[in-house]
Amino acid sequence: MTGTWASLKDVWGSRELTSLLVRRELKARYKDSSLGIVWSLVRPLAQLLIYYFAIGQILGVARSIPSFAIFVFVGLTTWGLFVEIVQGGTTSITNNSGLIKKIYLPREIFPLASVGGALFNFGVQLIILILATIVAGQIPLDFNLLYAPLSLAVLISFATGLGILLAGLNVYLRDVQHLVEVAIMVLFWASPIVYSFSFVHDKLQGNWLEQLYLANPITVAVLGMQRAFWVAGTTESTSQNWPDDLAIRLWIALGISIVILWIGQRIFSRIQGNFAQEL
Repeated sequence: MTGTWASLKDVWGSRELTSLLVRRELKARYKDSSLGIVWSLVRPLAQLLIYYFAIGQILGVARSIPSFAIFVFVGLTTWGLFVEIVQGGTTSITNNSGLIKKIYLPREIFPLASVGGALFNFGVQLIILILATIVAGQIPLDFNLLYAPLSLAVLISFATGLGILLAGLNVYLRDVQHLVEVAIMVLFWASPIVYSFSFVHDKLQGNWLEQLYLANPITVAVLGMQRAFWVAGTTESTSQNWPDDLAIRLWIALGISIVILWIGQRIFSRIQGNFAQEL
């Protein structure tokens, strides 16, 4: 086990190797594919169409949410980044067992490589999102756009902390990766991705259950991204509710996420000694 500062130095010293792992992961993902990175858009776009028609049109949710397609795509893009970091991180050690058995290197670089791959895909999807806002004539150019970097900082630090922790635990208990899949399905509906926060507020009226709902870092990160890119939610309808002090909630969530990241790394550092034997 090494201290946090020593671990950071080891990871920083292996930054070139981390970059190579990211490129290897991206090449393996799109190997023998004629469409290449276009596939990184297929899943979120397919989800967008499903939720747009099933929830927006058939269930009528779109009638109460302006620019429903952009609203959903903001949520799906943000959620996709979280899922890729956590799921990729969880299996990153077991998927690289051959390399880990042969040589010593900072094991944290494997879940961090998953973060790099997820950020690349997110960048492609973000470009499509920005183009969509331009086409729709709803370009986010006001101060609400400042919510985006803070929301991403919350999401990335929280997801990375979970990814590193789960990567270590998955070596000793392989059921972890299956539990993660179930947890992700539950968490999807615990954040306002395909429904507006207004529905939650109208039902709970700010009681302790609503505060518990807003204590989820993913929830406030999604809300922050919606506040940044979903222009219609702040201009076309006064019926759209936003949590009080969303910026303060995001800063608190960032602090909590950084603590979770530190705890995840410390636990990972404690249990990584027997990785080679367990893999």
